[in-house]
Amino acid sequence: MALHLIKLCVGCAAIEDLAAWIDFRLEERRSAGLSPEQFHTTRMVPKRIEELLDGGSLYWVIKGNIQCRQRLTDIRTFTDDQGISRCHLVLEPRIIPTEWQPRRAFQGWRYLTSDDAPIDEGQGKAGRAKLPPELRNELASLGLL
Repeated sequence: MALHLIKLCVGCAAIEDLAAWIDFRLEERRSAGLSPEQFHTTRMVPKRIEELLDGGSLYWVIKGNIQCRQRLTDIRTFTDDQGISRCHLVLEPRIIPTEWQPRRAFQGWRYLTSDDAPIDEGQGKAGRAKLPPELRNELASLGLL
């Protein structure tokens, strides 16, 4: 059973914002002559790397709800120019929308078991995937999603 990570997606109001950021960063890397891979840099290095890379994903909390995930492809540790240990969570750039699941704010990332992770959109209740993001946000703020 895969282990996952959960993290706040700061600065994004919707999945579309995250997708635009990913596209921007990939193009930025291509323009600089670097490999077009997507990663997220964290200060803390996960201890359970093997479990995370065995089919794990990074679940993004956007506006108080888990809304999507990206599959983890690698976790690379490094030391930055200030001598601080960090890691790159290397992600598949494809965003997979999930059923929304409310989450309170937290710092950093947390482990998320498969049993606690929301299912991918379209695998559960019919109809939610067809709602526009603005309506979904409003319904979620009212506690109806």
